[in-house]
Amino acid sequence: MPCSPPITFLSDYGDADEFVGVCHGVIARRCPTARVIDITHGIPRHDVRAGALVLRGALAYMPAGVHLAVVDPDVGAVGPHARRAVALRSSHEGRYLVGPDNGLLSLAAERLGDVLEAIDVGSSAERLEPVSRTFHGRDIFAPVAAALAAGEPFADLGSPVPVSELRRLALPHAAVRGGALMAHVLRADHFGNLILDASPEQLVAAGVSLGATLSVQAAERIHTARYASTFAEVAPGELLLYQDSLEMVALAVNRGSAAEHLGIERDGELVVRAA
Repeated sequence: MPCSPPITFLSDYGDADEFVGVCHGVIARRCPTARVIDITHGIPRHDVRAGALVLRGALAYMPAGVHLAVVDPDVGAVGPHARRAVALRSSHEGRYLVGPDNGLLSLAAERLGDVLEAIDVGSSAERLEPVSRTFHGRDIFAPVAAALAAGEPFADLGSPVPVSELRRLALPHAAVRGGALMAHVLRADHFGNLILDASPEQLVAAGVSLGATLSVQAAERIHTARYASTFAEVAPGELLLYQDSLEMVALAVNRGSAAEHLGIERDGELVVRAA
């Protein structure tokens, strides 16, 4: 039996219910040779942006194949809240993205390169019948992802959608002004580390060098931090600015939570200066 491309799977389904296992079962029935790699199912429920950011970061380390992602708070909606169910074909390594057209796939698609084609798979012949109004992961997205892994032609799985009509996420953008870095919190990870929208190059432009002591203004309070390479370079309980594994600027507290320490929410602005 020939080997199928892998399917990566990300969702907000959690691990307390059968949802992830059922999707695995649907995939195995349609394409038994496909290996499924679970990126995570711990995305905060309904948090499309968190899912999009995690998916973007993870796909650089995933093998080429089919990338299934489901964070779908508007599942089954009609009218103004409706969203398409889509599959995208990327120019990079012939990869495919499958999921709701609510912005979840957009950041990963941009990272992978141009989207060559998009199709609406909501009425795909591969879907399971009857289609549940609340579980499109099982009835639409998993079957379509499995069909792609099984070698079904992309164009046969749905109807064409103009790439220009795909939904995109709007994210804040860091900037350097007056010798200070104005950054924003994109998300907090499991450890309470705060991933920012800034790059190491912007830190350099703000006059911040590795090892320097910094002032970090958040929610009208000023905190002292150090620009460090690792958590252990500061004492337990101290704040540090660092470059994370995805080459984004982030804030952490050694053996603590920067989210709790700073008391700042997503999209909150931070001002970072060399002390």
